[in-house]
Amino acid sequence: MSVAKKDYKRITTKSLIEMKSNGEKISMLTAYDYTMAKIVDTAGVDVILVGDSASNVMAGHETTLPITLDQMIYHASSVVRAVERALVVVDLPFGSYQSDPKEALRSSIRIMKESGGHAVKLEGGKEIKESIKKILHAGIPVMGHLGLTPQSIYKFGTYSVRAKEEEEAEKLIEDAQMLEKIGCFGVVLEKIPADLAKKVADSISIPVIGIGAGGGVDGQVLVIHDMLGMNNEFSPRFLRRYLNLYEEMTGAISQYAADVKSSDFPNEKEQY
Repeated sequence: MSVAKKDYKRITTKSLIEMKSNGEKISMLTAYDYTMAKIVDTAGVDVILVGDSASNVMAGHETTLPITLDQMIYHASSVVRAVERALVVVDLPFGSYQSDPKEALRSSIRIMKESGGHAVKLEGGKEIKESIKKILHAGIPVMGHLGLTPQSIYKFGTYSVRAKEEEEAEKLIEDAQMLEKIGCFGVVLEKIPADLAKKVADSISIPVIGIGAGGGVDGQVLVIHDMLGMNNEFSPRFLRRYLNLYEEMTGAISQYAADVKSSDFPNEKEQY
């Protein structure tokens, strides 16, 4: 028997846990600026992730590693000003939490105070347990991130599927259960086998959001530039493109340039 969808005027961490318990899937997308965040929020997405993927899609870096805490705060504050309904989760960038729990707490406090974000997200399991606990003890909501963790790309050496071997799969399950136990409100699972992701989602009571982790989890997240087809160079199996904005925008901009060159724009109705 399906449960009626609850109308949430404002999404909170409590809302997400209710959604999981009610069997309602959670939608999550990235945004990095005011205009895009306004559109995503108005469209009814539950969670907006201000991801360190801004390093790739906004700044053109090869990895997520170069983006700084100050830059993440800038992007997050732009997003928060646009949002009325969605929960805004902000990535802690590489180097802002790995060194020690006190540094992790200082970074999280800066994000919360300076951007107005609602929660932070960290990559890793038991190796960052003390940092997560320190942040949680300060009253800051934390979302975990397991599986393929892009900040560790040079350690992995590849963006291929993680946790295919039994030992890594067991560690991932243990880490997810640990994250729930210490107080995280949710966890992202990236690029792992679908069967394993479902097993994790079924083993914990907090929401599991997947990206390349199959449909057996509690929600999905994509990078907005990818799902809108603004980036035509990235085509993993898990990506569904809902538009091809690269072609549409290129065509529109080319037409604009041609109209200016030919003096077609502006016409008499487009001037004072």
